Amino acid sequence: MNDIVERLKEANVGKVWLNEPLKNHTTWKIGGPADILIQPKNKTGLITAVNILKAQGMPYRVIGRGSNLLVRDGGIRGAVIKVGEGLDYLRIEGEKVTAGAGFSFIKLATIIAKQGLSGLEFAGGIPGTVGGAVYMNAGAHGSDVSRVLHSAQILFDDGELATLSNEELKFSYRTSILQNERKGICLEATFKLKKGDREQILKTMAQNKDYRKQTQPLQQPCCGSVFRNPKPYSAGRLIEEAGLKGFRIGDAQISTKHANFIVNLGNATAKDVLALIKHIQHTIAEKYGVEMHPEVEVVGEE
Repeated sequence: MNDIVERLKEANVGKVWLNEPLKNHTTWKIGGPADILIQPKNKTGLITAVNILKAQGMPYRVIGRGSNLLVRDGGIRGAVIKVGEGLDYLRIEGEKVTAGAGFSFIKLATIIAKQGLSGLEFAGGIPGTVGGAVYMNAGAHGSDVSRVLHSAQILFDDGELATLSNEELKFSYRTSILQNERKGICLEATFKLKKGDREQILKTMAQNKDYRKQTQPLQQPCCGSVFRNPKPYSAGRLIEEAGLKGFRIGDAQISTKHANFIVNLGNATAKDVLALIKHIQHTIAEKYGVEMHPEVEVVGEE
């Protein structure tokens, strides 16, 4: 382990931590330690880090800001690559906008709105990074990444570096090719937007932001929506109608503000959250005969 850390440091890939608690790197404030945590200083650093880990036979996974992610209490064996600072650049060329995978999705939407560019109004309250948004086809307010993405640069697990078009990413509801068919890391994304009425765009952004503030527990540690909407139903509505708002296991609680959010009241563990997820699934299946599928990604060891 120390040998790999030394190689990473010698290659100057960026910041490297040993046995770093991942609760410090997730929006839920939950998660055991990663054997090695790497935050690349740029694209080259990320690619070099991946090559070193592969050469040493060390498994790795990628995170962004840690939203939409539950790390189990035993943490993650191997390496975790945190895509953030260092891959948070932005280029605006007319209606074409390119952002590094580590750029904040909320910040991107805000900057674009002020430029009078339309298309990312839906993203004003979505936590996480651009890379994470591409990976899971993040969306809200009736729109998602697939509506505005032009292309994305991907580093595939086999080492190939390629730029994939919107069509090649095979987007569907909260999924992309990167989740299942062909694993890879999004390095940057290019969006094709449209010139619009700046004041109207900012007004829509403000309305979306206010709606989220009023309906979601954004001041408490959470991961965003826990379950996919089991169409034609709303996950939050089903959980609320089942009388589960406020139900808690340990310090994990179904939000009293929005039933599709689980909040950390202070010392929640991944075990608490997983038990709560199972309780919700069992209750909804029993009451309504509807299967609830988590949107959150669960990783790590017990």
